[in-house]
Amino acid sequence: MYKDYFAITVDGIAIIGQEFLPVKDNGYPAVCLCHGVPSGNPPDPGDGGYPVLAETFCAQQYPAYIFNFRGSGDSGGNFDMPGWTRDLQSIVSYILGLENNRGRGLYLVGFSGGAAVSIYVASRDDRVSGVAACACPADFSLFSGRGSPQDIVDGYRRIGIIRDADFPRSARAWLDDFLPVTPVDHVDKIAPRPLLLVHGTEDDVVPIIYARRLFERAGEPRELKVIEGAGHRLRHEPGTIRAVLEWLKKNHNRTR
Repeated sequence: MYKDYFAITVDGIAIIGQEFLPVKDNGYPAVCLCHGVPSGNPPDPGDGGYPVLAETFCAQQYPAYIFNFRGSGDSGGNFDMPGWTRDLQSIVSYILGLENNRGRGLYLVGFSGGAAVSIYVASRDDRVSGVAACACPADFSLFSGRGSPQDIVDGYRRIGIIRDADFPRSARAWLDDFLPVTPVDHVDKIAPRPLLLVHGTEDDVVPIIYARRLFERAGEPRELKVIEGAGHRLRHEPGTIRAVLEWLKKNHNRTR
């Protein structure tokens, strides 16, 4: 397995990522893993994070890419939903522009907020071969009950993903900017490319009813995989990774 870091610039912001490439290239499509909104919980020393997940996909012969959206990890900037869509759009262009990926498909595998952004970007960019959306919200009504827009911004500032004292200029406008990205408004535009929705029955952050709403709105081919007993952090669930890998294999074999 070959591993290396890369960096691109989006809106003047450095977006940092990593690539994980199989030693033997079997022509499998590339996979881009998209993280969710950081929770702010203390890191688990035993959690290898997205690099371990990328290694799992790479071990199955899929070139895998991970990156930090603006405001998170080693990337610059501040958490901003329209900005996250531009980050991913630029990452898609970067991956597909690499010489070793010319003519290769690209699947997006997103988790929570990263799944929402994946649906939005794929709905507008047919270079994306398909989307696996795990623990994805159908809309952003989950913000209701969290206080005023300023309370929400202050919460993300405490987590550390809103970093600049003068950002955003308006908390209300910042929150309103989530609405155009609402996944249920875009999920139907992924068809005829494949869509996989994965959700846990015990998700207490994004209730499973959101997955059913997305599934009802989506076109074919679509699949909904329910992970019994699973909560919100689906990348820790072996059933999630198994479902995504089976879905990838089925769909890339169909188009080879």
